[in-house]
Formats: sequence, C-alpha cells, structure tokens
Amino acid sequence: MMIKQSKIDTCVLIVDDDSNIRGSIHEFIGMAGYKSFETSSAEEALEILKTNTIHVVITDIRLPGMNGLELTDLIKNRYDTDVIVITGYIGDYSYEEAINKGASDFVSKPIRFEELLLRMRRVLRERNITKERALILAKLQDLAITDGLTKLYNSRYFYKQLDSEVDRSKRYNHPLSLLFLDIDHFKHYNDTYGHLEGDKVLARIGKAIKLCLRKMDTAYRYGGEEFTVILPETSRGEVMTVAKRIKDAIENEKFSPQSGKSVSITISIGATEYCRDERISGFVQRADKAMYLSKQRGRNQIST
Repeated sequence: MMIKQSKIDTCVLIVDDDSNIRGSIHEFIGMAGYKSFETSSAEEALEILKTNTIHVVITDIRLPGMNGLELTDLIKNRYDTDVIVITGYIGDYSYEEAINKGASDFVSKPIRFEELLLRMRRVLRERNITKERALILAKLQDLAITDGLTKLYNSRYFYKQLDSEVDRSKRYNHPLSLLFLDIDHFKHYNDTYGHLEGDKVLARIGKAIKLCLRKMDTAYRYGGEEFTVILPETSRGEVMTVAKRIKDAIENEKFSPQSGKSVSITISIGATEYCRDERISGFVQRADKAMYLSKQRGRNQIST
C-alpha cells in the first residue's frame, strides 16, 4: 500500500520577511504545481496553520518577532507539518541546531530554486514513507489482537484488557462484570453442515454480540465457539440485562446452511461481577463455571 499525494493536494507555507525572496519562492513553487501560502512573520504563519492543512513550511531563520527556529519548534510540537529552514547567516546558525529544533532540512541563501524544489520533494517523499510505515504498523498491531473470522478481539488481548479494567475498577471503585458465552450444540452443527457453514455462524454471532454492546464494552472470541465480553461500570443486576439482550439477539438470527432450510442457534451464558482484590484467574473461572452451569441446566440460559 503506497500513499500517494498529488501536487495539488500538497500545501506549502513560505515564511520570509524579504518580500522579493518570498514572492520568488511562492511563484516557483506554484509553477512546479504546488499550492502555497506566503507570510512575512512567524506569528502570521501560526495563524495560517490554525485554519489550513500545511504539509511543508519553508521559513527563514531571521524574522521580525519570533525567529524561524522558535517557529520550527512550535510547529513540530503542535502540527503534523515538516519544516525546511533557510538562512543567509551560515556562520550564526548550524545544520545541527535546525535539525534539533525539528527541521527536516536546512538550505542556505542565496537560494537555488531547483535545489530547494528537490529538497522539498525529498521531504515530501520521506513524509509519505513515514506515514505508510505508520499505517502498516497500525494494521499489524490490529491483526495481532483481532480474530480474523469474527473481527472481535482475540483471547490474547482479552487478558491484557481485563487486567487494565480490573485495575481501573479497583482505582475508582466502579463495578466490573464479565460474560462467558458458548454456542449450544455447535459441534453437531459443524458435523451436519460443514465447517464453512460453522464459520458463517461464528462470524454472524460475533457481529450480533457487538451490536448489543456500548462503546465502552469489548467483545472477544475466546476460542472455538466461546466468546467473552468485558463490561466496565456494570453491576450484577445490569449484566443480566446485557446478557439477555445478547441471548435474544442470537436466538432471533436465522441461518440457512442448506437451501430451503432455516436454523436457529442458541447460546449458554455465564455472568459474574468482579469481587474486589479477587485474582483475575478466579474472576475468569467464576464466569466460566457460570456458563457451564447454563449448559447443565439445559442450555440457552443465563447463569450467575
């Protein structure tokens, strides 16, 4: 996946108190096909950045009021914008100083416009590569915690998130509840209609569970045909309401594993509320035992 940004979508801001230099850069950048803004001070540049998406700022160091290095520092802390610093005073300012402030490149005056354009294109290319890498990394991280079939979180992430929610529950003294869910007679369904149809059931049930939850709740495929749901700020009484909503939603789903055949699926649910200072393993085991209690009682039930 390669991120491509057209010239017309790339915005450049030129900051220089010399109107001749500023105007020449503005004209040259425009002839190269880029959109650009121009201003004579750092203060005005910051106002432009507030209301426009600027990809590259080209700034002189010596400006009235705030100088270009101070401007660079502010830009790198506040905006997703690259900065190219230019100066005619090489003896007073170093490349290292500009880079340490966050500049992406350093150009000396008198400016050769072709060189400036090449450097700007390099900065834009590196910017795109950095964004592409960030997107790939985010996708890989998402794949690492997501079950590919149901699109719910996986069991590895379940324990990490449960640990965080238990810690939050203790710190703020808020209730925390947990659901364990298991599809009834799922082995028989797989044996009768095949694993491909069984996978369709898992995917649909994952979606149905997710639709029954609030934003703060998280659902997981625990393994096989088992699912879990973490319910922050949810007491024992409230968790039963959520469990019933999920149970009814899944029971109302209709599956067609064969032409002309409609099949309903049910689930057994275990629900439990966290007890303060309880070990996480004990919390999970209680929810799991409650789920198996629903199985023993005839399935398609909720037990606590």
